[in-house]
Amino acid sequence: MNTQPKRSVRMLLVSLLSTSLLAGCGNEQRTDDGHAKDQSLRMQEERARQVADAWQASPAAAAWAQGYYPMADAVQKPESGWRSKADERAFETKNFVLGGELPVKAPTLGKVDWGNGKDLTRPLMEAKKAYQSFALNRSAGPNLTVTGARLGTTTIVTSRGNATVPAWLFTLEGYDTPLKRVAATPSKLPEPPITQARQGAAGGLRSIARLAGTAADGRSVTVRATHGSCDDGPVVKALETEESVVLYASVKGAESGPCSAAMIERNVRVELSQPLGDRILLDALTGRPVPFGDPKGTAPSWT
Repeated sequence: MNTQPKRSVRMLLVSLLSTSLLAGCGNEQRTDDGHAKDQSLRMQEERARQVADAWQASPAAAAWAQGYYPMADAVQKPESGWRSKADERAFETKNFVLGGELPVKAPTLGKVDWGNGKDLTRPLMEAKKAYQSFALNRSAGPNLTVTGARLGTTTIVTSRGNATVPAWLFTLEGYDTPLKRVAATPSKLPEPPITQARQGAAGGLRSIARLAGTAADGRSVTVRATHGSCDDGPVVKALETEESVVLYASVKGAESGPCSAAMIERNVRVELSQPLGDRILLDALTGRPVPFGDPKGTAPSWT
């Protein structure tokens, strides 16, 4: 009796069964990965919710609402713009020369005015210190010469909207309009009502380095988020409430194995369902307001 056909059928069935099992394993792996990602996202959202709840109606929130926190550069370029690429380069590299005298005597206090009947008195930075905050270089490259300064005012974006603030107006050689440096010192940051989480905890949360900008209509913010050399970059999401916007950052496409410890910053734009307005922008990892200004930059507004 010929058994070859039966043997062929059995081999075909075994092959089909093996293929089916392998496909099932693949689907199970994808399901596990998806489940892990969903769980991480839920943990991140939960931490963001905890931060939002902790700030709501807290003494820290009240202090923030009454304080002065600049959300734009403390140093403002001349309104006439730069005359040349060399001058622009000198500003970017903080290369200045003092070619005149700076005021020694000046008021020690000044008003921050939001134009709504509310103002705040803040200590003022002296002219020399204001100059030193942006004139950090003495190289042989292109430079700008400061010939003097006087106390005036400027407008700056704050956590409570636009405000008119005292500013040092530095005259530059060859320019008709001054370089402005905000003189009013920011309020002290309130103690956050929630402790900081550990980096990488709560589903892989990471810190947000700083706020880079806010859209004119307030419906998006751009932040500097960190990531490593073995992933596909940062992801930043927002939990919005009536009082706050809590940003929670993580990374996508993380790879296992040895990686360098270098931290990379990248701009990430976060869309909001409603304009930011006067809502406080918070970092889910630290539980603190997202700072504006690079601590190592020309003149950070606050850190």
